Amino acid sequence: NNKGNYVVKVDGVDISPNPMISGKPATFTVSSSTGQAITGGKAVIEVYFFGFHIHQETHDLCEETSCPITVGNFVLSHNKVLPGFTPPGSYKLKMTLSGAGIKQLTCISFDFKISFGASESSVSDS
Repeated sequence: NNKGNYVVKVDGVDISPNPMISGKPATFTVSSSTGQAITGGKAVIEVYFFGFHIHQETHDLCEETSCPITVGNFVLSHNKVLPGFTPPGSYKLKMTLSGAGIKQLTCISFDFKISFGASESSVSDS
């Protein structure tokens, strides 16, 4: 959310592989920076499929990055093995970070795609 005045600023998101493949591991890497030291907190990850909320999980912030987070640049990395029955299509992920005494460190959302068992690059357009 670019309108928020957050302690954590997100510089970019990398998704690997992209598109993600159902039944296979995937990694979201979030490049961020902060002007304030952060000793801990939580990361809430919500997933939406065609606008419908389908999944939510909460993680200790220190499991997603090394704590304490010092002033400057840092990286959050979240690994997930997608269930083999995950339907292909377009998804949205929303991640909210909160810290001790700070209700919301940042809130980001981004779109991603899941393909079914094989890379979309192997699909012909003919």
